[in-house]
Order: sequence, then C-alpha cells, then structure tokens
Amino acid sequence: MSRAGRVVEAVVVGLVGMTLGGLVGSTLGLTVPAAIVGGLNGAIGGARRIYRWRSPSGVVAFVLDSTWALVTSMSALVAHLVAAVQRDSTNYRTALSERANRHVYARGFRMRRGFLLTVGNVVNGAGAGPRIARIVADHEHVHVWQARAFGPFFPLLYGGWMVAGAVIGAVGWLVRPKRQPFAAAVDAWAYYRNPFEWWAYSREGRWPPPRVDASTVWSKPMTAARPSTR
Repeated sequence: MSRAGRVVEAVVVGLVGMTLGGLVGSTLGLTVPAAIVGGLNGAIGGARRIYRWRSPSGVVAFVLDSTWALVTSMSALVAHLVAAVQRDSTNYRTALSERANRHVYARGFRMRRGFLLTVGNVVNGAGAGPRIARIVADHEHVHVWQARAFGPFFPLLYGGWMVAGAVIGAVGWLVRPKRQPFAAAVDAWAYYRNPFEWWAYSREGRWPPPRVDASTVWSKPMTAARPSTR
C-alpha cells in the first residue's frame, strides 16, 4: 500500500476508534480519555495496517479494542511508547503484524528475560529465531484475544492469579522445601498454573512447558494445540 493509503487508513480508523471509544466512555463519564485511547489505538493500527478488514476477525478485533478492551488498549499504548523510545528501526516486526490483528516488536516492553510479553494487542520481545513466528501465532496471539475477550477484567484476573499463586507457591515450598527451589515453586503456581498461560501453552502445543517439572503443573492441556501453519 502507498504512503497515502496508509495515511488514509490511519485517519479513518483513528476517527472511528475515537468515536467508538467516546461512546463507551460516555457511559462512565470518561468520554474524552476513552476517545483519546480509541483514537490513538485506531490511528496506530490503521497506519500499520494490522486489522484484517476482509475477515470478520479483523472487524471484531478493532471493535473490541475500541470498546470493551479499552483498558488493555490503553496499556498497549504504553508498550508502543516504550518501543518508540528504543529508536530501533528493525524493532517493529511488520511481517508478523500486518493484517494479523496485532502489533509485534522485536524488543519493546519486557519484564522477564527470555520470555515474550503481550500487553493488550502488542506482543513484545519477539526477537530473531526460527520458532518466533510460531510462538507469536500460537501462544502470544492467544493472549491478545484473551485481553479482548475479558476486557477490563483481564489484568485483574491475570494479576490476581499471579499474586495468589505466588503466595500458594511460597507456602508450599515452606511445607516441602526440598522438593524444588523456592523460585521454581513460586513460578509453578504464579505463572505456569495461571489459567491464561495454561491455555496459551496448550494452544501452542507445549504442555507441559519445556524445562518445567511436569509434576508441578496441571496434568493435561487445557485445549487442543493449534494446527501448524508452517
């Protein structure tokens, strides 16, 4: 698509996103901030052509990002800002983002070394490697849609499980300290037993996850693995 076409898509999608966000925000007395988030999400998504308009999934993704999932779309804007500050021309992974209903950065906002991190509709940490494309499509893309489906409840549910899981893992380690290292005991409950991660790893076809003691996580996959597209 020409540069002019990208500008037109950015403007149109931004205006529609602003309208949708403002309408939702007006029900809570937050018309202006909601409109700003919806507009920015739409403008960035339009400029980078992430939404697959010819598929129902693209329309649904955009509508959810602009309404029900505005909270996670707002957090995604923070991830965009972090990536922008990094000033790396190769940071944005266009091949994994365009018409894929998501943004993907090679670096971006990361919290844990060696792990990708999805914030709203933004996947971070997708550096080089032969398996990255499949991890993004099979695992991180699940998180993108989890954020859309659960909307404002997603960060509460995910974060709440991590806190409670960390406590359970720590108590379990105190009761049986020799079974595994403290960090692994906490990680098993806070991260790997988290239903959202269990779902994503299962969809990726890697359950139990590699380098994890199978006896410390849920015994069976939550769902069937996604058919390989390679």
